[in-house]
Parts: sequence; structure tokens; C-alpha cells
Amino acid sequence: MDKKVSDEIIHSESINNSITKPSREEAMEAVKTLISWAGDDPSREGLIETPKRVVNAYEEFFAGYEQDASKVLGKTFEDVNGYDDIVFLRDINIDSHCEHHMVPIAGKVHVAYLPKNKVVGISKLARVIEIFAKRLQTQETMTMQIINTIDETLEPFGSAIMIDAKHQCMTTRGINKPNVSTITTKFTGLFAEDAELRNRFMQLIKE
Repeated sequence: MDKKVSDEIIHSESINNSITKPSREEAMEAVKTLISWAGDDPSREGLIETPKRVVNAYEEFFAGYEQDASKVLGKTFEDVNGYDDIVFLRDINIDSHCEHHMVPIAGKVHVAYLPKNKVVGISKLARVIEIFAKRLQTQETMTMQIINTIDETLEPFGSAIMIDAKHQCMTTRGINKPNVSTITTKFTGLFAEDAELRNRFMQLIKE
């Protein structure tokens, strides 16, 4: 793993464990301040309820901070009647937020693992992806958080992930290039060692 990405993951998790959250009222006051800073009147009719709505939306956008991804994968199964091939989930939609500008990241995740002794309900894998997406993120860090959780919890022969997403910090501001996708991948274990296995993963994404 790239050291910078590793340090970002460790730092993010330590913040999650130590931060003291402001009250809901303090959060709504902060939204009012931003409305005023933008040049509008937070007391006018159309904006009176906006701080409450924004805070409610933030609870949904960043619900991942309240959940432990490792615990989600805690219940595993060993009786798979000898199944020893890839477990693959394709086209998992994600909606996240860029940690640099707090604007949306939207895209799809494709993930696979090669079971050794444990398998997990497929909805749990989707839940792990959702947990990490519902935080302030960089795509690189989110990629590593997801695959590290799979490897550490399921201990497979290997795992693979691809995230294909568009970032509004690039598509709606700054350089304003609306059709650019960012793709990140990571392969571990046998997926990293075996080019044929990697090719199978990539082919399954296209099918």
C-alpha cells in the first residue's frame, strides 16, 4: 500500500474515534453562517427551514461515521459445499463526498474475493462499501479502506476492487470537465499474483 494512502486511512480512523461532534443547533447555526456568507438572508421565507434540512441531509450523507465496517462482515459462513471460485459483485452504486470541497462523488464499485475458509452474505459486502462511501473521502482512500476490510475480516486467497466515479469538484467547478471519470483499482493475494485471475475480474466487469 502507498504510504501516503495508508497514513490517510490511519489518520481518518483516529479522528473518527476522538472527535467531539457539535450539537444539532450549532450545526444549523453554521449553515446559517454559510448562507449569509454566500450573500443571502437565512431568515427569508425560502431559507428559514434550510439549516434544518441541510443538517438532516448531512446525517444521511455521512452516516458511515457511525458504523463499523469490520463488524458488518463479522458473521461469516464456512459451509459452501466446496465452492472455491470468485465471488463477484458488479455495479454497486455509490454516492460519496469529496473531502477537499465537500461536493458529490458518484459512481460504481466492482468488487470480488476468492474465498479461503469464509464467505459472507453479499448484502454485507455492499453495506461495507456504503459505510465507507458515506464519509468525506478521496477515491484512493475509499478503495483501500474497502479492500483492506475484506482482506482483514474474510482472510480470502485474494481480493479485487475497481471504483469508477465522477467527482463534482472536477465536473462542476475548477477545470469544469463534465465527462471525466476517475478509476481506481487494487488487487491483493492471488489477484495480484495471477494475471489470468485479474483478467477474469476485468472481463466480468464488462459483461
